[in-house]
This record gives sequence, C-alpha cells and structure tokens, in this order.
Amino acid sequence: MDEGSHRGPAPVGMLKPRVVIGEDLYLLRDGLVHLLTAHDFDVVAAVESGPELLKALVTERPDVAVVDVRLPPTFTDEGLQAALAARRAVPGLPVLVLSQHVEQLYARELLADGTGAIGYLLKDRVFNADQFIDAVRRVASGGTAMDPEVIAKLLASNARHEPLGRLTPREREVLELMAEGRSNAAISARLFLSDSAVAKHTASIFAKLDLAPDNDDNRRVLAVLAYLNAARS
Repeated sequence: MDEGSHRGPAPVGMLKPRVVIGEDLYLLRDGLVHLLTAHDFDVVAAVESGPELLKALVTERPDVAVVDVRLPPTFTDEGLQAALAARRAVPGLPVLVLSQHVEQLYARELLADGTGAIGYLLKDRVFNADQFIDAVRRVASGGTAMDPEVIAKLLASNARHEPLGRLTPREREVLELMAEGRSNAAISARLFLSDSAVAKHTASIFAKLDLAPDNDDNRRVLAVLAYLNAARS
C-alpha cells in the first residue's frame, strides 16, 4: 500500500469496518468497544493516551477513529491533536471526535483541511446508540457528522453576518441539517418535505450565501461548514 494512502471503508457485506478508539475513561472505552462490536465493527485498538492513539492510527490505518478530545498526559486536546497528526500522515483518515463540551475551535481545526470524513459529537450522543452508530458510519464512508449544538453555536456566532439574515426560517432549518452532514433524503424525512422542496430550499440557500451549487451531498456539506467557519474569522 502507498504510504500516503488510506485503505478506505470496507465494502458492505464483506469486511467489518475497522475502528481505533482513543478514550482514557475505562468504562466508556469498554462501553464503546462493546457497542461498536455489537454493530459489526472490528475494534482493532482501544487506547487511553495521545501518543498511543497516534501510533495506533498510523500503524492500523483504520476505516474510522473514535477519539476523545482530551487524553493523557495533560488532558487538554491531545486526542484531537493526535487525530490531526494522523490525518496528515494518512490523508483522508476518517475521524469522529467526542467532546464533553462544544468548543468551536476544535470544530474549526477538524474542518481546516476541507476534505471531509470528519465528525464532532458531544459525548452525550454516545448514549443514543442509533444516533452514534449512524454518525460513525457516515464518517467511515467519507461523510461529515457534526453535533447539532456545534452547528447552533456556529450559526449563533454568525447571527449578524448579513447573508445569513437573508434566509427564511425554513431555509435556516435546512441549513442546520445540511451542516450536520445530512443528505437531501435525510432532510426530507426530518422536516416532512418532498425531495423537490428540499432541493429548492438548498438551491436558494446556496444562492443567498453566494456558494456554488453542488449535487454531491458531502461537497455541499463541506461548502456550508467552510462558509460558517470563514464567516467567524
């Protein structure tokens, strides 16, 4: 395998997606191992410190990493920094970061390379197994999974940014779901709208925000997130 390549997600029905977990709390780490294993993931490493995590990610090159932001030795942002270093060594490595609180700086660092296959969830989401597993699968497949509270904070911090003020209440709802990483089909189901209605709303959002339209769900999500991050700068 080329040193800079990533193996990519395992084909559905053939190999179980391989996961590396970085979490210092034993009970949560063990719980994540059991939860992911029960949903047909192959946990190839479960470590408790930043240095161990970086080594496991670069060595194992998993289909997805589930990482606590704060890990030993200093419990600041070792988990996040290890994940970012691993993505530099293994471009496109899918990473889902877990955090106790919403920190917009963490979201911005994750989104900085603009390549996708990233997620940022509050730890509380782990207790909703369906929601958490959906996020892991989305990130493993190259998509984006951003916590609704992260998106709400990004939107709130941009409340006075003039283009966002052009959006209707319904368009803001669609924008929030887009920014979370939802596809048009998922947005349709969540808001009880037809596919064509969602398509019209997304087209209007992109026009009002002066973004180039794109039919690819993931590129569209990244464009919206990049816009929200840039607007804060």
